[in-house]
Amino acid sequence: MEPSRDPVAEVVHPRCCGLDVHKRTVAACVLLPGPGGMPLQEVRTFGTMTDDLVALRDWLSGHGVSQVGMESTGSYWKPVWNILEGHFQLLLVNPQYAKGVPGRKTDVQDCAWLAHLLRHGLLRASFVPDRGQRELREVSRYRMTLVQERTREVNRLQKVLEGGNIKLAAVATDVMGKSARQMLVGLLAGSSDTQALAELAKGRMREKIPQLQRALSGRFGAHQRFLVAEILAHIDTLDACIDRVTAEIDERLRPFEPLVQRLDAVTGVGRTVAQGILAEVGTDVARFATSGHLSSWAGMCPGNRESGGKRRSGRTRRGNRWLRLLLIQAAHAAGKTKATYLADQYHRLAARRGSKRAAVAVGHSILVIAYHLLRDPDRNFSDLGPDYFIRRNPERAVHHYVKQLIARGYEVTLRQTVA
Repeated sequence: MEPSRDPVAEVVHPRCCGLDVHKRTVAACVLLPGPGGMPLQEVRTFGTMTDDLVALRDWLSGHGVSQVGMESTGSYWKPVWNILEGHFQLLLVNPQYAKGVPGRKTDVQDCAWLAHLLRHGLLRASFVPDRGQRELREVSRYRMTLVQERTREVNRLQKVLEGGNIKLAAVATDVMGKSARQMLVGLLAGSSDTQALAELAKGRMREKIPQLQRALSGRFGAHQRFLVAEILAHIDTLDACIDRVTAEIDERLRPFEPLVQRLDAVTGVGRTVAQGILAEVGTDVARFATSGHLSSWAGMCPGNRESGGKRRSGRTRRGNRWLRLLLIQAAHAAGKTKATYLADQYHRLAARRGSKRAAVAVGHSILVIAYHLLRDPDRNFSDLGPDYFIRRNPERAVHHYVKQLIARGYEVTLRQTVA
């Protein structure tokens, strides 16, 4: 043990430790109360194998450490967290909020800097859910990854078909639909009879038989048959894997089925998105004081950037990218609905700000709705209606329509009538 220089400040955690986590090593700096108010510092380096982390835990317990802080370095913090969880008060810190002095960076200095910040209560912990929710998150995110991979495979399929002059995607809305899939099977079997292939259409696709005959007349070679067969087999494998992962998520969320159904009732939010929201946010939103705190954590609200009394770019901050992806997906789905509040909000904003900003705004509204549904178990979703903005401020709506008519060359005279 040796005395360590420490600025004169309020000591919040007298026995603490800072960890600098890497793939193969963990540098640990322990600060303990010393003579004259100056802390005693001890630094050791451990491996990242399980027995090494158990030795780290025993070493910290031997020093009576109560708080441990570490940076969220990729996924390398997870093994350390798993071993230390339940034995100490753990703080996972965003590296952006705990940067040291540039040009003075070593593993020992990094862990010592974290320890000193933690000692004076200057570290802001990130939200780390309990083990059950972390496991559900991993399964839910894996399903999202599989769905994204399936989408990439479908895009590859369309590229191969285009290379063989097969314009099926220009006629069929979904090249993986039942009718299109049977036509692809016919192409793989070597059939070149476009009329027979077009007759495989089902339902409303039969109205497009003439267009299908033209689209299926191409130059489909042997190597393209091979590629399409491999891509279709891969898509089938992904579909089966997605079904198994979905069954696992359903089983884990079985006790919270009422919450899933309540979120599923929100415009644009399907069952998959509802399950993803519960996996990312959790079933207990009491940790977020308000819906604004949740929106800020998710990165779904405007950021604050003011300098010299001037308001600068308010672009959204970086938050939970998985939750953001789900909310944007739900926002685009809500924008395609008919006669709903969220659809009206989407189109009003898209006309002025563009579809991407409109999707972020509607996603923020969906997250606020989800917060209140999870916070109050007796509350159910009730759509405000497409005329909500008109009912809220009818004078503004009248002024808007009058202005539009005047801009088109009309002379407008208003007269109040009795309803």
